[in-house]
Amino acid sequence: MRAIIHVDMDAFYASVEQRDNPSLKGKPLIVGGHAQRGVVVAASYEVRPFGVRSAMAMARAMKAAPHAIVVKPRFPAYAEASEHVFGIFERYTPLIEPLSLDEAFLDVTASVGLFGAPADIARRIRKDIADELKLPCSAGIATVKFVAKIASDLAKPNGQREVRAEETVAFLAGLPVSRLWGVGPKTEEVLQRSGLKTIGDVSTKDVEWLEARLGTSGRHLWELAQGIDVREVVPDRAAKSVGAEDTFEEDLTGVEVLKPHIHAQALRVARRLRRAGVKGRVVQLKLKLADFTLLTRRTTLREVTDDGQALYRAALELLERAHEGKPIRLTGVSVQLDEVPPQLGLFPAASPRTAKLNAALDRIADRFGSKAITTADIAGSDAPSDDGHRSERPVDKRRDGQ
Repeated sequence: MRAIIHVDMDAFYASVEQRDNPSLKGKPLIVGGHAQRGVVVAASYEVRPFGVRSAMAMARAMKAAPHAIVVKPRFPAYAEASEHVFGIFERYTPLIEPLSLDEAFLDVTASVGLFGAPADIARRIRKDIADELKLPCSAGIATVKFVAKIASDLAKPNGQREVRAEETVAFLAGLPVSRLWGVGPKTEEVLQRSGLKTIGDVSTKDVEWLEARLGTSGRHLWELAQGIDVREVVPDRAAKSVGAEDTFEEDLTGVEVLKPHIHAQALRVARRLRRAGVKGRVVQLKLKLADFTLLTRRTTLREVTDDGQALYRAALELLERAHEGKPIRLTGVSVQLDEVPPQLGLFPAASPRTAKLNAALDRIADRFGSKAITTADIAGSDAPSDDGHRSERPVDKRRDGQ
């Protein structure tokens, strides 16, 4: 059974403007162009009750809401926020199909064993976005794309809705036929004239009856009404890196305090690399200071690797060079994936003993969860494991693996 999440940022451009200018919060806000010739790029939820919508002519919008505040769009700011949002998506699955800067489908079928139930994954994604970007979003969870998209629409603003497989037909039944993908004004008129006002009405009709009136699209609409949508989530780009990062509840100071968090992140990244069957050699450390200053440092290893201890040693070296004693609110470790297969060397990048240990630890984590076994320094800290829990059972750090 597939698990599909549709994530949609709420009034994205307007929300970015309200975040960056707190005086706009709670105000009827229009992001748009010239008052007479432009169009509405985005409308905050506060201005929507007056009938203002995106793509509406600015002249018409200002007539509907003359009291609204208008700001010009800042597309670089939206692109930057979008890149961060999609970076959060990539923490949970490589199967991401962007629909726009602020909307995407995610196939998390293979992520359930690592991060929990689909609804839990959606909650984690939304929390990460809220914590790190201070922006709201909504999510729909279903077994097919069509239903996930409708669920996220109905969950707005700042909510989520799950439609289980057995609930799908009943969920769709009461919705208007205009909700069916492919139903425009003309098709809706044909369906209405035939007495089909809801998706449930369509689902109860014979396929042949629909095809006689709508041609080949008749079967398509009947299948959607039954919750049948075989389309896959199609990523538009291959993942370029694998990373893990955490925002702390309180700012942390000092290399020794930060070490367990960096260690845990390196191990999480390594396990994700091995799970995906990929390796990398460029290791990057990300630090966000208490004043939100962002620092990044990177190093290139001599050999590609998927070993957690090798990543930790590289990240720790970067931390010791970059740390200035200032309070830190976020750390992250990532690895850039190798796009060109490496040449064979005389000696393996990791010893067989290390590889075997990593494989054994992966099997334990797959069966009992990633918190089942860890290193002593992480077990004694509040650093989260890959499933968001603290580790409980330490393993001797002198061993080479993980």
